[in-house]
Amino acid sequence: MTEAAPTLSLTRPDDWHLHLRDGPTLAAVAPDTARRFGRAIVMPNLLPPVTTTAQALAYRERVLAAVPAGLSFEPLMALYLTDETTPAEILRARASGAVAAVKLYPAGATTHSDAGVTDLARTHGALAAMAETGLPLLIHGEVTDPQVDIFDRERVFLERSLLPLIERFPRLKVVLEHVSTREGVARVQDGPERLAATLTPHHLLLSRNAMFAGGLRPHHFCLPVAKREEDRLALVEAATSGHPRFFLGTDSAPHPRRRKESASAPGGIYTAHAAIELYAEVFEQAGALDRLEAFASFHGPDFYGLPRNRERVTLVREPWTVPASLAMGEEELVPFRAGERVAWKLAG
Repeated sequence: MTEAAPTLSLTRPDDWHLHLRDGPTLAAVAPDTARRFGRAIVMPNLLPPVTTTAQALAYRERVLAAVPAGLSFEPLMALYLTDETTPAEILRARASGAVAAVKLYPAGATTHSDAGVTDLARTHGALAAMAETGLPLLIHGEVTDPQVDIFDRERVFLERSLLPLIERFPRLKVVLEHVSTREGVARVQDGPERLAATLTPHHLLLSRNAMFAGGLRPHHFCLPVAKREEDRLALVEAATSGHPRFFLGTDSAPHPRRRKESASAPGGIYTAHAAIELYAEVFEQAGALDRLEAFASFHGPDFYGLPRNRERVTLVREPWTVPASLAMGEEELVPFRAGERVAWKLAG
């Protein structure tokens, strides 16, 4: 008799940082997330960006239309903060019940961030309204100063921008997205209760060496870029520590293969096809599988003041091979671990 593979039952997790794009891409990638997660904060950096509540509500309907029948999934929308965002728009967003956060992209920091904030002082009115209403600010925490080395952009942002921001707005909830450095981990650990961070599977699994293993690997290029091995280990320690202000946010970001393998590859790694499975690998390797549920399913909703999910998902320790590519409308998408094995598999 063959022994049954080990299983892991979890409260249905949430993804607190997700890119779904729009149109054919949205239709192709939304099912991967909806099968694994109960909710996800959907990033607003479309073309054009989602800067108003009306646009967020319309985008929400398109996301829901892309979710396969029979799956229960709630998109939590985010507004794209600009120099022109008004306090009145923040109040409309909060009153809508559908907008869960506002996203700060420093102009030019990442994909579709050209309309982002050029000067934090210009956003003070909107930030004050967010602090008053309890709407969290999600930060892509990198400076865009061309004089700063790309591997130092997060560290410099922490020094120049984050501390003055949280001091100026003592009631503002802040999530430092996709933390990638040991300094970022330390800043959250030492920070106030209203400061949290998301951790991605790729930053937990890859150091910057992965971008150059056997040649230039564009499908391992993300923003912020993966850092040193010592940074990766600090991220793993934070994720598996049980600290309540670190939680799951994949930053899964689909790009067509032709663009990722072009002369100017955009940053972004697609992980939604195996997201919770990849986190299980990280936690298993760290000997902390018993802490995965809190990281994936409890810390995020607790920070956002939302109820925890009541459904459950089951993972089976059954290795499977990720397809070499996935269809994305008329385009082709290369997922993380393409052609390679993942140790855990979503049951059902």
